[in-house]
Amino acid sequence: MYGRIPDIDPHFLTNKEQGDWAEQIILKAINDNSPDFRAEKYGRSDSLAAGDPGFEDFYVAYQEELNTIGKRPDILIFKRSDFGEAELNLDDDETVSRSVAAIEVRSSSFLAKRYSEFMETRTSQSVKRCMELRTYLLAERMRTLLQQKSPEILSLIQNSNEQTFRNLDFRLCSWSSSAELRELSELLRDLKGQIKVLHKRDYLSITPKIEDLALVNRWIQRFNVRHFYLQVFFDKAYLISFRDILSTASDPAKEDVVFSVEQDIKNQGKTTIKINVQVGKEILGRIDMPEHKSAMKELDRGRLLFYVTFQNGRGYLDNEVFNAGIING
Repeated sequence: MYGRIPDIDPHFLTNKEQGDWAEQIILKAINDNSPDFRAEKYGRSDSLAAGDPGFEDFYVAYQEELNTIGKRPDILIFKRSDFGEAELNLDDDETVSRSVAAIEVRSSSFLAKRYSEFMETRTSQSVKRCMELRTYLLAERMRTLLQQKSPEILSLIQNSNEQTFRNLDFRLCSWSSSAELRELSELLRDLKGQIKVLHKRDYLSITPKIEDLALVNRWIQRFNVRHFYLQVFFDKAYLISFRDILSTASDPAKEDVVFSVEQDIKNQGKTTIKINVQVGKEILGRIDMPEHKSAMKELDRGRLLFYVTFQNGRGYLDNEVFNAGIING
């Protein structure tokens, strides 16, 4: 009744280690740098994985918790003026309700700055090539042929420019009865290929899973605390409110512009909303790279799994952006 218990694999272990590291980066960045707020780990800290002794009981208890209070966020934020440095009982609902924000931490194996530079270059090169092809296709010889074979495509190309190539689409034809028509077909095929590149998602994303939305909302309804997603890359971190996630993902005009809905093969094929990180707020503008080491886990039947662990690193908190995000989110 609780669904299939997931199998263990090295990618799961590495992803879990990376997620745990990301949480520690955020906890330390806030607690070492924020004069106004303190962060407390709240999400489950169990390190059990499928195949470990006691995992089945843990898994059933976790499903029961989801059904009762929803999905616990990874981190709770409290005002220092309310609690100082006193130890907090996070099993007490009243204490949890006094937090000013809840954060679900997501990690990603990218350098955000490098990715952005790569995508800007790729887009620029594709647009440049589109403009070159437009010039060839509108030269007298090709224009005359295209007018004869497909006036509709000719009109699309004539009305295109650097800003509109991304929105251009046409059905590719293959003409081969003469050398000139074969040349025209190749030019159009090249143009179609460049437009296809421009259609690809070119932004890093904050990644809430569809199946989690109701569980997150159940927790919010119980405790009445603002909820945020925080996407941690290896050089930056971005914050977005749960409210903004819902509002963005429910706007059809923004689909394939600042968000998409995809089956995430890196997350067991689960349906995931991918929202451009630029919709959020950059609260860590720099993260020092962690140390990474190989580790091994032996399963009951003797199978060995090798994975990666992460240690150290440091996040640099932008207090002004963080405070504005938490207060106004």
